[in-house]
Amino acid sequence: QVQLVESGGGLVQPGGSLRLSCAASGSIFSAYNMGWYRQAPGKQRELVATISNNGRLNYADSVKDRFTISRDNAKNTVYLQMNRVKPEDTAVYYCNAERYDIRFWGQGTQVTVSS
Repeated sequence: QVQLVESGGGLVQPGGSLRLSCAASGSIFSAYNMGWYRQAPGKQRELVATISNNGRLNYADSVKDRFTISRDNAKNTVYLQMNRVKPEDTAVYYCNAERYDIRFWGQGTQVTVSS
């Protein structure tokens, strides 16, 4: 079992920056592939970025060159640095931990991009 708690969401102006954090507990964090997903109102949940247990990165085309995912295994935490945000980045952002096709989700954190 893995417990995930996201933080860092809030209101940000277009073009601004925000950093999301996801603290994990309950299992061997370094063994898990970690990811960030988001869900906007009326839309399906979609992948934002993932980082594997060996550091391989993957990004949705919509966030490439703007967002950066990273992990600190010593702190059991995964981060999402969001730069040059756009109104279409508005969504609830969820942290995900995956291993052997078993997934755990956090409760989500709201990110609103608006002037």
